[in-house]
Amino acid sequence: MGVTEPTATFSICFGGAFMPLPAKKYAELFEKKISDHNVNVFLVNTGWTGGAYGVGKRMDINATRAIVAAILEGNIADEDLQEPDPYFQLRAPKQLSGVPASILNPRDAWADKEAFDVQASKLRDMYVDNWTKFSADPFMEKLGNHGPGGTALIL
Repeated sequence: MGVTEPTATFSICFGGAFMPLPAKKYAELFEKKISDHNVNVFLVNTGWTGGAYGVGKRMDINATRAIVAAILEGNIADEDLQEPDPYFQLRAPKQLSGVPASILNPRDAWADKEAFDVQASKLRDMYVDNWTKFSADPFMEKLGNHGPGGTALIL
């Protein structure tokens, strides 16, 4: 029968099996590296776009390359940003050379906007539920305040 719908999994730094320390240690280290080196951090969707499994497709490799090139060349810093999305408080450029505008706003890539909202809400709720494992710690709670239900983190 095969996969009919992928199952979301949450893993510390996308490699939980290889991370022997508590998540907080990696979060603190990451925060320190960002601060010490005065760098920006970008989240690039290299996965799925345009619809749920069976409807959407893998992210276009040429668009991914154009996004990464804009980051590495510093061009992305010159672009106006969209308002934070209502699910994860992420901000994306309004436009980026070589990248279809619909990719920059995931909801726009879905023909069925209502289906997007349902899936995004479901993913947000799973993320929030998973985050409760870490939220008892004040440092981790601070980070959690900049995700779903919080405010966009802009340094």
